[in-house]
Amino acid sequence: MIALDDLDRALLRALSADLTASAGALGRELGLSQPACWRRIKRLRDAGVFSGARLDLDAAALGYGVTVFLGIKLATKGRVSLEDFERAVSAIPEVQTVEHVLGLYDYRLRVVARDISDFERVLRRRIMMLPGVGNVEANVLLSEERRPGPL
Repeated sequence: MIALDDLDRALLRALSADLTASAGALGRELGLSQPACWRRIKRLRDAGVFSGARLDLDAAALGYGVTVFLGIKLATKGRVSLEDFERAVSAIPEVQTVEHVLGLYDYRLRVVARDISDFERVLRRRIMMLPGVGNVEANVLLSEERRPGPL
């Protein structure tokens, strides 16, 4: 864990708003020189506070109009079945996230599809055929509010 000061927190807020901003522009915004800002960014990245840059694609603009969250309860449990399930589900392109969770279900998946019939095809032909799948609960996303900014 790294100790963060107020400038580090302000830098993280600025980066979360625009990761493409230059160290010079960020430095001007925060009252730092470009080299000092760059050193702080490098220190935060090297400490693992953040990594990489992410392109945020609009699924609807790309033709994926339906997002469904699936709760999946495995029928069989054990080290081998968890690993087999995770490997197989990660190979399905429509599955955007795979979260191993504690609670009513073992996994929570975020699945995108072109429409409901496309989702049904993915569910029947791909997800229900995965190793160890037992109960499945689907929740269709109606709207999403993004909360910008760091933690």
